[in-house]
Amino acid sequence: MSQTTPTARVCRDCDGFATATITTGLRTIDGARDTIRVNCPNCQGLGRTAPATLVRAGK
Repeated sequence: MSQTTPTARVCRDCDGFATATITTGLRTIDGARDTIRVNCPNCQGLGRTAPATLVRAGK
């Protein structure tokens, strides 16, 4: 029987895509698009969450 590899829990809010880059519609001095990075508020940009037992224990 093969062994299974434990996987990290994927954030349910962002589904693992924790950071998005959004254009503001403006351009910088050199002509490139001005962008901002936005992180998922639930996982703070990690893409995964801690197991519930660790969250309850405060670890």
